[in-house]
Amino acid sequence: MARVLVADDDPVTRELIIYKLEAEGYDTVVAEDGTSALALAREQAPDIAVLDVHMPGMSGFDVCRMLRADPAVARMPVIMLTASVQEADISTGFDSGADDYVPKPFSPRELVSRIQAVLARAGT
Repeated sequence: MARVLVADDDPVTRELIIYKLEAEGYDTVVAEDGTSALALAREQAPDIAVLDVHMPGMSGFDVCRMLRADPAVARMPVIMLTASVQEADISTGFDSGADDYVPKPFSPRELVSRIQAVLARAGT
């Protein structure tokens, strides 16, 4: 099964995502901030990243931009996860290179479905 990088500074949200993904058979790599997420993405090369937008150190938007600029991980699909649902924020997410954008609050089942869909489109 695919390996998913989960990056969110909120421990409750992070644990909910990890629980659901692992129950569905996914391996998880976990980061609490943007800087750690970027390092883990480069070190572990997960199949997909789920990034919260608002994290300490570096935003999910910044992590996504840096992933897209790094040839080693540029093709890794990214799903942005955030409470920011303003049109400008959604546009910024896609402009930074995100493959999908999931607003909070979210359904864990929907998030898994979106991960599966993005991985399928990526051929992973």
